[in-house]
Amino acid sequence: MHYWLMKSEPEEVGIDDLQRLGQIGWFGVRNYQARNFMRDVMRVGDGVLFYHSSCPQPGIAGLAEVCSPAYPDPTQFDPESKYFDPKATLEAPRWQQVDVRFVRKTRLLALEALRRDLLLADMQVLQRGNRLSITPVSEAHWRHLQDLLT
Repeated sequence: MHYWLMKSEPEEVGIDDLQRLGQIGWFGVRNYQARNFMRDVMRVGDGVLFYHSSCPQPGIAGLAEVCSPAYPDPTQFDPESKYFDPKATLEAPRWQQVDVRFVRKTRLLALEALRRDLLLADMQVLQRGNRLSITPVSEAHWRHLQDLLT
């Protein structure tokens, strides 16, 4: 089993949306490394830290789990979508997504609190220059964060 931190802008899809819908496709990822995580490493049942980004109070807002294998992101084929990719074809899709299922909403664990926690100092999302929307989370960090989020 693997663990992930997946960032979403709450205006687009927030933890409340995921709770209401039950599960969503993690669409719109346009970074090759993040795509490769979904395509090559993520598996059904992997744990997800649902992280609100690009908002006044960024941080972990809830828990989810991967509930599908990777498949082509349909937004890459839609010319009306801001995620449209004219180089993507049905025969050779460029972008992948997985479905994630709601597990539970948590209290917001703000970015500042994550940065202050010495046990999380080497967490990938906290490293200078990290801008990936999907990052792996170690089992030790996952366990520690479960304690902080309860």
